[in-house]
Amino acid sequence: MTSSAAERQSFGPRLAAAMRRAGPLCVGIDPHPGLLADWGLDDTAAGIERFSRTVVEASTDRDGTSLAAALKPQVALYERHGAAGFAVLERTLQDAHDAGILTIADAKRGDIGSTMQGYASAWLEDGSPLAADALTLSPFLGYESLRPAIDLARNTGRGVFILALTSNPEGASVQHALGEGQVSVAADIVRRAAADNRIDLDTTDAADAAASAGKGAVLGTVGLVVGATIPDTARRLSIDLAASGAALLAPGYGAQGATTERMRLGFDTAWPQVLVNSSRGILTAGPEVEALRTRIRLTTEDITG
Repeated sequence: MTSSAAERQSFGPRLAAAMRRAGPLCVGIDPHPGLLADWGLDDTAAGIERFSRTVVEASTDRDGTSLAAALKPQVALYERHGAAGFAVLERTLQDAHDAGILTIADAKRGDIGSTMQGYASAWLEDGSPLAADALTLSPFLGYESLRPAIDLARNTGRGVFILALTSNPEGASVQHALGEGQVSVAADIVRRAAADNRIDLDTTDAADAAASAGKGAVLGTVGLVVGATIPDTARRLSIDLAASGAALLAPGYGAQGATTERMRLGFDTAWPQVLVNSSRGILTAGPEVEALRTRIRLTTEDITG
């Protein structure tokens, strides 16, 4: 069973503590058909369950110590198996919770009104079988359309990660475009996220986290997704990521070409806020648990070295 909102610390301090403790690595759980085949597994609900539970097991050491700050299951790859796939996802989220590792449901939800409220309830509300510690969101129906999810996340001690600067070639046509006040869409998203996080950073939780952290970032409820291969784009668009108070989920490390050196240079003063996601770069080491653990340790050493 998950803890109640009344017992749960705010998401930002929880993530910051996990990053200090285990390192700033998020392991993606992406049961692609090709990876399943490489692991000798069938492309079925049973196959993705074996795959997912193996990744969760490998993300903790034999003594139960977490080897990653977070796990990020790719929801689409469960959804393609229908109800049976969602049942596997529910068990995967629970396994991660039982192992003491934060979860980010990579669902990229975005809608308006009661529909957005429905998505928020499904992924962020206590008692929901799909409740994760955080949820990825798409803001391109307008940042405020995400308000039901942002507010529910804050109220339940969970978080959200909002797409801001993605590395797919199509993203620039929207994210770099100038909107109201001749500010890029991406800059406006980051500005609004920073305003939400200032609410969190005035709370006792955040003050306590800042006092005890010693090093690392103090983070709010609203994180941002920024591609690991394009962090310098923020500078070119006059976006101050360091001032956002946001955890920066950075997919693209390893198999997609981002290196630690390039990320450090690109994110610059925002580097302490970066949660580096690696999926294929780790998952190709499977299916043996110890091989996956070794790859996770080496990845963390490379990121933090």
